[in-house]
Amino acid sequence: MTESGASESGLTAIVLAGSRAGAADPMAVAAGLSHKALIPIAGKPMITHVLDTLLAVPCIGRILVCIENPSVLDGILPDGVETMDAAQGPSASVLAAIRDCGTPLLVTTADNPLLRPEWVQFFLDDAGSADIAVGVASEAAVTRDVPGTRRTFIRLSDVAFSGCNLFLFRTHASARVAMLWRKVEKERKHPLRMGWLLGPSILLRFLLKRLGTKNLLARILKLTGAQGKFVFMPDGRAAVDVDKPADLVLVRKLMEAA
Repeated sequence: MTESGASESGLTAIVLAGSRAGAADPMAVAAGLSHKALIPIAGKPMITHVLDTLLAVPCIGRILVCIENPSVLDGILPDGVETMDAAQGPSASVLAAIRDCGTPLLVTTADNPLLRPEWVQFFLDDAGSADIAVGVASEAAVTRDVPGTRRTFIRLSDVAFSGCNLFLFRTHASARVAMLWRKVEKERKHPLRMGWLLGPSILLRFLLKRLGTKNLLARILKLTGAQGKFVFMPDGRAAVDVDKPADLVLVRKLMEAA
């Protein structure tokens, strides 16, 4: 890792902890807190579990938390962890981080408290030479490791998978993927428009269940000039984040059993 985000002290990682469009998260409101990242799990704020994991990964040298009001983290952040102002949405925040910190840049989220150092290291090792890598867990892995959980799966012709909130923007070319992500993100409430941004042929293949991972990555390469890779995580628990109350119950149960 030799680009500007890879200083002598190691890889830069950012944790996305802001509220979408500055609006309060329903789970945070229910807990009487300003941000979901502050919800207590196993005796400490959710985000602390994520930060402890990143601090335990030897190749990570700099960690920043991206949040629109850094003062809410006063007294919570470990020594050496920095903050940066969140932009309007996750993709815009990532673009700002690439601009300010360079690449390679590891990105995860504050609602990913089950994250483990060995999973992060596996992800980084398996990313290889791709411009951008995305951590995912196959449906089979999730079903095996977290039986009964309800996750959202992307179903392609060759595999069904769920995202793990792990991204490696390894080269400057990956910034163009973040730009595409930003366009797609603006249409997140309109799935057909999202698909159309990737091209009519991709949308048609997906609707006909003929879109495979190679087709999708080839299209992203054509649109952005960036070579992507899906990193299939070895543990299905990597796909469990805290998006809804049932997830919080599940995460607390899994942590108690660990």
